[in-house]
Amino acid sequence: MLTLSGAHPVYLAIGSTDLRKSIDGLAALVQEGYGLDPFSPGLFVFCNRQRDKLKLLYWDLNGYWLFYRRLERGTFRWPIGKENVMAVTSRELRWLLDGLSLDQRQAHPKVIAQTVI
Repeated sequence: MLTLSGAHPVYLAIGSTDLRKSIDGLAALVQEGYGLDPFSPGLFVFCNRQRDKLKLLYWDLNGYWLFYRRLERGTFRWPIGKENVMAVTSRELRWLLDGLSLDQRQAHPKVIAQTVI
């Protein structure tokens, strides 16, 4: 399981990405398409058109990590917008991985009640 900490920025590639791309293709997309440094300590997240697959690209010291997640049912609630890339927190990424939307600005009332007690 991927452990997310708030220490590194997380960037979502808005819209769909051709996930046939491997590490080099995704790193080139980060640099040329989004103007970001693929060697920076950030996590770059890409989603396919059907919104049932994700790839996460992460540079670690002297090599890349490439994480892949495929849903058997359902879809990710991937954001859409006019921008190419969106910075989110690691908590918001966890929401996406758990099937929640970034537009949901507060937790479900039962979750709030359970955390207060």
